[in-house]
Amino acid sequence: MTQPRIEIYTTRSCPFCHRAKALLGEKGVSYEETDVADPDLRAAMTQRAGKRSVPQIFIGGTHVGGCDDLYALDRAGKLDPMLQGAA
Repeated sequence: MTQPRIEIYTTRSCPFCHRAKALLGEKGVSYEETDVADPDLRAAMTQRAGKRSVPQIFIGGTHVGGCDDLYALDRAGKLDPMLQGAA
């Protein structure tokens, strides 16, 4: 099974962004990162996610939320199946 597309909207100075990327790194998955320091990119992220805060994470086109949401999925045993494209 192929890994779904993983997208993460971040800013450089965001500690939650660093934590979310660290977890994805631990899982050994690749992701596409978009720095939303640019107001137009943040506006696009806000429109797509419905939130202005970072990070905003999408797995296989599904909005999973931010850093705390990503860690909650992992604790619940739901993140690995999503990353493998099974969810």
